[in-house]
Amino acid sequence: MTIRKATRADIDAMHRVRLAVRENVLSSATRISAIDYVEAIEVTGNGWVAECDGFVVAFAVGNAVDGNIWALFVEPSYEGRGFGRTLHDEMVAWLRLQGLQQLWLTTDPGSRAADFYTAAGWREVGKTACGELRFELDVV
Repeated sequence: MTIRKATRADIDAMHRVRLAVRENVLSSATRISAIDYVEAIEVTGNGWVAECDGFVVAFAVGNAVDGNIWALFVEPSYEGRGFGRTLHDEMVAWLRLQGLQQLWLTTDPGSRAADFYTAAGWREVGKTACGELRFELDVV
Protein backbone atom coordinates (compact mmCIF):
# COMPACT_ATOMS: atom_id res chain seq x y z
CA MET A 1 0.00 0.00 0.00
CA THR A 2 1.24 3.46 -0.91
CA ILE A 3 -0.38 6.61 0.46
CA ARG A 4 0.42 9.89 -1.27
CA LYS A 5 -1.04 13.34 -1.84
CA ALA A 6 -3.66 13.48 -4.56
CA THR A 7 -3.01 15.54 -7.68
CA ARG A 8 -5.12 16.64 -10.62
CA ALA A 9 -3.83 13.60 -12.49
CA ASP A 10 -5.65 11.40 -9.93
CA ILE A 11 -9.11 12.93 -10.41
CA ASP A 12 -10.35 10.35 -12.94
CA ALA A 13 -9.24 7.50 -10.68
CA MET A 14 -10.76 9.15 -7.62
CA HIS A 15 -14.06 9.61 -9.43
CA ARG A 16 -13.96 5.98 -10.60
CA VAL A 17 -13.62 4.89 -6.95
CA ARG A 18 -16.40 7.30 -5.92
CA LEU A 19 -18.78 5.83 -8.49
CA ALA A 20 -17.91 2.24 -7.52
CA VAL A 21 -19.03 2.41 -3.88
CA ARG A 22 -22.10 0.55 -2.65
CA GLU A 23 -23.07 3.00 0.12
CA ASN A 24 -23.45 6.76 -0.02
CA VAL A 25 -23.99 6.40 -3.76
CA LEU A 26 -24.16 9.57 -5.85
CA SER A 27 -27.58 10.25 -7.34
CA SER A 28 -25.85 11.15 -10.61
CA ALA A 29 -22.34 10.52 -11.96
CA THR A 30 -22.20 14.19 -12.91
CA ARG A 31 -23.17 15.52 -9.48
CA ILE A 32 -19.47 16.02 -8.69
CA SER A 33 -17.27 17.46 -11.43
CA ALA A 34 -13.54 17.59 -12.00
CA ILE A 35 -13.69 21.24 -10.92
CA ASP A 36 -15.14 20.14 -7.55
CA TYR A 37 -12.20 17.78 -7.01
CA VAL A 38 -9.66 20.46 -8.00
CA GLU A 39 -11.15 22.94 -5.55
CA ALA A 40 -11.26 20.30 -2.80
CA ILE A 41 -7.62 19.20 -3.17
CA GLU A 42 -5.99 22.48 -4.16
CA VAL A 43 -8.03 25.38 -2.76
CA THR A 44 -10.00 24.45 0.36
CA GLY A 45 -8.08 21.40 1.50
CA ASN A 46 -6.00 18.43 0.56
CA GLY A 47 -6.50 14.94 -0.77
CA TRP A 48 -4.72 11.62 -0.54
CA VAL A 49 -4.88 8.45 -2.57
CA ALA A 50 -4.08 4.88 -1.61
CA GLU A 51 -2.46 2.80 -4.32
CA CYS A 52 -2.06 -0.91 -4.62
CA ASP A 53 0.32 -2.03 -7.38
CA GLY A 54 0.22 1.50 -8.84
CA PHE A 55 -3.59 1.49 -9.04
CA VAL A 56 -5.68 4.00 -7.02
CA VAL A 57 -8.02 1.96 -4.81
CA ALA A 58 -9.11 4.56 -2.25
CA PHE A 59 -9.01 8.28 -1.58
CA ALA A 60 -9.74 10.86 1.08
CA VAL A 61 -10.23 14.62 0.99
CA GLY A 62 -10.35 16.97 3.97
CA ASN A 63 -11.40 20.64 3.98
CA ALA A 64 -8.96 22.82 5.94
CA VAL A 65 -11.34 25.80 5.89
CA ASP A 66 -14.30 24.31 7.74
CA GLY A 67 -13.04 20.90 8.94
CA ASN A 68 -15.38 18.89 6.71
CA ILE A 69 -14.37 15.43 5.60
CA TRP A 70 -15.34 15.86 1.97
CA ALA A 71 -14.60 12.27 0.96
CA LEU A 72 -13.28 8.95 2.20
CA PHE A 73 -14.02 6.11 -0.21
CA VAL A 74 -12.57 2.68 -0.88
CA GLU A 75 -13.04 0.57 -4.00
CA PRO A 76 -15.40 -2.24 -2.86
CA SER A 77 -13.00 -5.07 -3.74
CA TYR A 78 -10.36 -3.46 -1.48
CA GLU A 79 -12.55 -2.89 1.59
CA GLY A 80 -11.44 -4.36 4.91
CA ARG A 81 -7.70 -4.12 4.13
CA GLY A 82 -6.92 -0.97 6.12
CA PHE A 83 -6.90 1.50 3.23
CA GLY A 84 -9.74 3.57 4.67
CA ARG A 85 -8.32 3.73 8.20
CA THR A 86 -4.85 4.63 6.94
CA LEU A 87 -6.24 7.43 4.77
CA HIS A 88 -8.46 8.59 7.64
CA ASP A 89 -5.55 8.85 10.05
CA GLU A 90 -3.35 10.68 7.51
CA MET A 91 -6.13 13.16 6.74
CA VAL A 92 -7.03 13.80 10.40
CA ALA A 93 -3.35 14.35 11.28
CA TRP A 94 -2.98 16.88 8.44
CA LEU A 95 -6.15 18.74 9.40
CA ARG A 96 -4.94 18.91 13.00
CA LEU A 97 -1.67 20.48 11.75
CA GLN A 98 -3.74 23.11 9.92
CA GLY A 99 -4.95 24.33 13.32
CA LEU A 100 -8.45 22.89 13.22
CA GLN A 101 -9.94 21.92 16.55
CA GLN A 102 -12.99 20.03 15.34
CA LEU A 103 -13.82 18.03 12.22
CA TRP A 104 -17.25 17.05 10.92
CA LEU A 105 -18.88 14.85 8.32
CA THR A 106 -22.22 13.40 7.35
CA THR A 107 -23.12 9.90 6.23
CA ASP A 108 -26.13 7.66 5.83
CA PRO A 109 -27.73 6.15 8.96
CA GLY A 110 -27.12 2.42 9.38
CA SER A 111 -24.20 2.47 6.96
CA ARG A 112 -20.86 0.75 7.39
CA ALA A 113 -19.36 4.24 7.21
CA ALA A 114 -21.29 5.25 10.34
CA ASP A 115 -19.85 2.21 12.15
CA PHE A 116 -16.35 3.00 10.81
CA TYR A 117 -16.42 6.57 12.11
CA THR A 118 -17.83 5.52 15.49
CA ALA A 119 -15.01 2.97 15.85
CA ALA A 120 -12.49 5.70 14.90
CA GLY A 121 -13.65 7.87 17.81
CA TRP A 122 -16.14 10.17 16.07
CA ARG A 123 -19.35 11.00 17.94
CA GLU A 124 -22.77 11.22 16.38
CA VAL A 125 -24.28 14.64 17.16
CA GLY A 126 -27.56 14.60 15.25
CA LYS A 127 -29.20 14.42 11.87
CA THR A 128 -29.17 16.82 8.96
CA ALA A 129 -32.36 18.13 7.35
CA CYS A 130 -32.04 15.42 4.68
CA GLY A 131 -31.74 12.65 7.29
CA GLU A 132 -27.99 12.00 7.21
CA LEU A 133 -26.11 11.49 10.46
CA ARG A 134 -23.68 14.23 11.48
CA PHE A 135 -20.48 13.17 13.20
CA GLU A 136 -17.85 15.33 14.89
CA LEU A 137 -14.29 14.68 16.06
CA ASP A 138 -12.28 16.91 18.39
CA VAL A 139 -8.67 17.02 17.23
CA VAL A 140 -7.11 19.35 19.81
